[in-house]
Amino acid sequence: MDFNLTKEQTMIRKMVRDFAEEVIRPRTIEIDTEAKFPLDIFEQMGELGLLGIPFPEEYGGSGGDTLSYAIAVEEIGRVCGSTGLSYAAAVSLGASPIYYFGTEEQKKEFLTPLASGEALGAFGLTEPNAGSDAGGTKTTAVLDGEDFVINGEKCFITNASFAKTLIVTAVTGKNEKGKNIISAIIVPTDAEGVTITSNYDKMGVRGSDTAEIVLDNVRVPKANLLGDEKKGFSQFLYTLDGGRISIAALGLGIAQASLEKALQYAKERKQFGKSISNFQAIQFKLADIAMEVELARNMVYKSAWLKDNDKPFTKESAYAKLFATETAFRAANQAIQIHGGYGYMREYEVERYLRDAKLLEIGEGTSEIQRLVIARQLGC
Repeated sequence: MDFNLTKEQTMIRKMVRDFAEEVIRPRTIEIDTEAKFPLDIFEQMGELGLLGIPFPEEYGGSGGDTLSYAIAVEEIGRVCGSTGLSYAAAVSLGASPIYYFGTEEQKKEFLTPLASGEALGAFGLTEPNAGSDAGGTKTTAVLDGEDFVINGEKCFITNASFAKTLIVTAVTGKNEKGKNIISAIIVPTDAEGVTITSNYDKMGVRGSDTAEIVLDNVRVPKANLLGDEKKGFSQFLYTLDGGRISIAALGLGIAQASLEKALQYAKERKQFGKSISNFQAIQFKLADIAMEVELARNMVYKSAWLKDNDKPFTKESAYAKLFATETAFRAANQAIQIHGGYGYMREYEVERYLRDAKLLEIGEGTSEIQRLVIARQLGC
């Protein structure tokens, strides 16, 4: 086993870390307090090629791999959870399904602007009554001549207010057993009948756009059907498997940031005449955080490696997502504890890490859903 990064992966890590430190870090507190989506930062990320890391150059991408992309998410998340979440969603949910399941025409028309950073995409799966139960989708798409007519409502959709295209899941019919056929359809956000609002006041990842979408008799060409009409459900399960790697990487970034802040503070803070890093109680907390961060990193990188090598990764991506996001919450919580009263204050940032980390235990499949996925993979 070789745990070393390639030369290209090492270069990407340095480039993204430098960008995150120089461009994003000075604005992280502002992004959180003002709950403002940093569109200009995403434009710069597009120019750097970050939005196209895992896609081929022929579609405007950078020709990288999943592991390079996971490293990029980790480095951005280490500085700003909001920016990291929107970045992860743009690539793994907004663009990847078109790459995996789209026709050549769809890739050229819709993927190229996303991969080249000219536009953002969003993935409309969750509905008011269909969250963990994605099979409970109520949005419908009915064929009328050469068009689909789509009606329904989506909620908690990342990046939708700033997206050029939406990938929407909708019921398109019934199978031979009478169950709903759920398909994925590409919908331009400027299509007539699409209404997008962003009125959520969130606990964390406040600078990441979260929107509600209403689709009222929206007409799109039949050619916008993504992949196999009857395999839409399995397609978005594959999409979510990949998305879990990126959310795990985001959790890893927040956990790493928590460790760094806690360690720095423990060395600087004096109590009873010496740094609190000399006290065993604090040392044990730091040791536990460091151990969990490294274990999470190994699982995140392994699941990305499996995906890159065309090996099954459903179970491993669930392991990674479950462990890394729960590690992020625990690490942030302990970082606050180590900071004491200062940890509760906004300027020390660790309280933001806790707020941001909580969402990661919910989005892209809750921790409970990850445990279900793992149990099923075990044959339960």
